[in-house]
Amino acid sequence: MSAYQDQRVVVTGAGGGIGAALAQRFAAEGATVVVNDLDAAKAAAVASGIGPRAIPLAGDASEIVEEALEALGGGIDVYCANAGLASGGDAFADEAVWEAAWDTNVMAHVRAARLLLPQWLERESGRFVSTVSAAGLLTMIGAAPYSVTKHGALAFAEWLSLTYRHRGVEVHAICPQGVRTDMLTAAGSAGELVLAPTAIEPEAVADALFDGMEKGRFLILPHPEVADFYAARATEPDRWLSGMNHLQQKWETR
Repeated sequence: MSAYQDQRVVVTGAGGGIGAALAQRFAAEGATVVVNDLDAAKAAAVASGIGPRAIPLAGDASEIVEEALEALGGGIDVYCANAGLASGGDAFADEAVWEAAWDTNVMAHVRAARLLLPQWLERESGRFVSTVSAAGLLTMIGAAPYSVTKHGALAFAEWLSLTYRHRGVEVHAICPQGVRTDMLTAAGSAGELVLAPTAIEPEAVADALFDGMEKGRFLILPHPEVADFYAARATEPDRWLSGMNHLQQKWETR
């Protein structure tokens, strides 16, 4: 029997891409899954494709935890904070762009954890999955709001793990590079240069998560080479920054 049989799962941003793949995989493992998306039609379509184990729930990822709890009978075993805003632009991006990225990519996670933790700590079990992106470990050219807020998402996931792991709360941070989704298309020429050459399917991200959960890993790297990039960033930051700057220059002259 699967470890997720009869578990209650919420996946935000599940109207397509990685979120849909996660929802489908959890349901295939026997879980009941709340499929959340801002777009009600997309949430309904994914849930319909999954079948009776899926419950569509439209709405902002920051505001649906209580509704999801009610839909699942009062409890959530796994919460996948997957909804994300791929905000492009540099440091001069409009304040509204920065605020929206911060709200979706960081504060939605904080608000969910604030509601979930009391129940999880009382019963000494719960699992929080944060879809961070490799941009949270490294950075992404042409996307300051996205890169900065994804660093924030990683920091919050790390804080959750180090603070509550001894009390039964398991935390995982998924950090893929390119994934063949609408978000990759929206990344434009920067995505074509940096992400597209090694892009994988959303289902491969779900596979990596389930492998990582089985092995108790915090950091989930569907692109294993990201570990080497992360190590280089930490041990030789100036060399790493020079390499990224060369990539920036290449992008500017495309």
